[in-house]
Amino acid sequence: MPSQVTLTGVDDVPEITAGADLGAILTAACAKQGMPLTDGDVLVVTQKVVSKAENQVVNLRTITPSALAIDFAKRWEKDARAIEVVLQEAVRIVRMENGVMITETRHGFVCANSGVDASNVGTGSLDFVVLLPTDSDASARRIRDRVRELTKCEIAVIISDTFGRAWREGAGDVAIGVAGIEPLWDYRGAIDNDGRELHSTVIAVADEIAAATELVTNKLTRVPAAVVRGYPFLAGESGIAPIIREREKDLFR
Repeated sequence: MPSQVTLTGVDDVPEITAGADLGAILTAACAKQGMPLTDGDVLVVTQKVVSKAENQVVNLRTITPSALAIDFAKRWEKDARAIEVVLQEAVRIVRMENGVMITETRHGFVCANSGVDASNVGTGSLDFVVLLPTDSDASARRIRDRVRELTKCEIAVIISDTFGRAWREGAGDVAIGVAGIEPLWDYRGAIDNDGRELHSTVIAVADEIAAATELVTNKLTRVPAAVVRGYPFLAGESGIAPIIREREKDLFR
């Protein structure tokens, strides 16, 4: 492993709107700040700008809430229209009580509010929410392929989002889509420093990278991406699927 890995936020990115060429915009922004993308970089892009570019934005004025959404919203002083969007984005409700909704999305993610987010939408109105990308792996591939086209460099791309954590306060960023990087690092079969063979250690490196970059892409600054340089990741095209625990192995679903 390297002795140094650097995290650099990508600054001076314009407000992203539907149809924006994120690969080109981020490539140009990196070059402008004197850090052109190069072979082996990992470009981490926050979900919000990906969703905006893909027009995954919903005008709540177009939503008619169901009876379930109205009842839940009334009991917990929430917007019934937003609750309805959460329900529409869910394939399964895991928990819905005390004003909190934990759902499973069509992607297989178990998270709060189906990933629906009302912060930093960029419309100047409180009547809009942002959804997760339809296919986060495809989003990552499009950005990676565009960067490759423009720079001739081989990089990896991670789409990150902020998820809560079971048993611990505070949220952290995780990977919800990847391209060019295997999301897990499997140590099984390796020998530890005491000579023991490892049998169960598999590290979620894509999540670790995503979490680390939140240190430079926090919620209150206009830094929607970060470049991770110096980490010798395992290249691959498995996508995010390996990181989602199979239902029969999940004791908490």
